[in-house]
Amino acid sequence: MAGITYEIDDKMIVEQIKSDAANAAAELVEVAHLKKGDIVVIGCSTSETLGNQVGSHSVPEVGKAIYEGLQNVFGAHGIYIAAQCCEHLNRAIIIEQEAVPNVDIVNVVPQPKAGGSFATACYANFKAPVAVEHIKANAGIDIGGTLIGMHLKEVAVPVRLKQNHIGKAFLIAARTRPKFIGGERAHYDESLKDGYR
Repeated sequence: MAGITYEIDDKMIVEQIKSDAANAAAELVEVAHLKKGDIVVIGCSTSETLGNQVGSHSVPEVGKAIYEGLQNVFGAHGIYIAAQCCEHLNRAIIIEQEAVPNVDIVNVVPQPKAGGSFATACYANFKAPVAVEHIKANAGIDIGGTLIGMHLKEVAVPVRLKQNHIGKAFLIAARTRPKFIGGERAHYDESLKDGYR
């Protein structure tokens, strides 16, 4: 049913999901060598975090908890969250305007059933949220199989995190690195092998 959202009675589940999100963010910052000004794209199914099929059980309270868990870590490092909306908004991105000052914005406000509960929470909590159709993020976290690859820089490298679930949703993370070009005669900057400066 398109207009229905759900609530959770067990607040411990929500707190555990928030903690899982923070743990995953902290691991990704370290493994991907993220720094101030970097962008991390997040695809999130709150339905999957509760053991339901993607798109079937949107829970705003869980979307907000995931946002808070991630933001507590990423915000402390000056890293921007880019919230990928669901397929109903063509996987548009909700992001702080200062992170993408010269990108063309589009006009849409996400809702739990058209954009997703996580993107809705980001839109409600960012200082100056905008929607854009495309970005090239430095890293990403896919919570529940939402397919974030279209919003990563071209050379994405899978990252296995110890925190491989948020709630009941499987988590896949990625970092990116610059392309190696030039063939056998080329010399490379070894400091870029694991990511961007």
